Amino acid sequence: MSFGTMAFFSKALGRPKSYSIILPDYEGATGGPYPVLYLLHGRSDDHRAWTHWTSLDRYVRRLPLIVVMPCGERSFYCNTVEGDRFEDYLMQDLMAHIEGSYNVLKGREHTAIGGLSMGGYGAMKLGLKFPERFGSVGAHSSAFAVARKAWDEPTEREMRRIFGPADSPARAENDPWVLAERLAKEPERLPTLYIDCGTEDFLLECNREFHAHLNRLGIAHTYQEFPGTHCWEYWDQHIQDSLAHHCKALGIEPAA
Repeated sequence: MSFGTMAFFSKALGRPKSYSIILPDYEGATGGPYPVLYLLHGRSDDHRAWTHWTSLDRYVRRLPLIVVMPCGERSFYCNTVEGDRFEDYLMQDLMAHIEGSYNVLKGREHTAIGGLSMGGYGAMKLGLKFPERFGSVGAHSSAFAVARKAWDEPTEREMRRIFGPADSPARAENDPWVLAERLAKEPERLPTLYIDCGTEDFLLECNREFHAHLNRLGIAHTYQEFPGTHCWEYWDQHIQDSLAHHCKALGIEPAA
């Protein structure tokens, strides 16, 4: 396949932003149009992480799928209360840029979003907040409780910068628990949801709690636990599970 790092000017952020992209070019590839997976990185990484630390390029080699990996910095993919509008960057600027620059299939039935840790939270938050844009969501080892949890003081200062004080409207607008409750009233709008977490991961409990919350709401989803910690060895293995989920949801068949 073809892989590269590109940059474009984001109006929401007021500056250029880079993203990585994988384009299909296997033997017999048609040139598109192709469905798109937006794959989000974790809090300590950037847009290069997925291709640097996993064999993602090998796992998608036979898939008629474009994979876009944006840089979300440490924003949790939100319009931060004191700072940048990363949600608008992704949902407005980046998606419009991708659809205008590459031969992609448009519409929720052709669009997936996934991620790990901060990116897993971001994928679930955006998938539930904008169900008209995504048909499939994949979340690994996700920080689902970030907008509602009490943190140590240095981390809490950063969370207040992103989400505002504990009772702020921004907390609710970026809380997957709240977003799931709202969308449960319109189940026909739900994307298909995939969640997994390692059994030795420090975020395991909040993943279990979110899984239980979805069950209480009657929201269909796939939830799995596997041996492993919060590490790239785990994500390298289980990105293959979420890819299979996305392919089934979007009707993607691997090339021969």
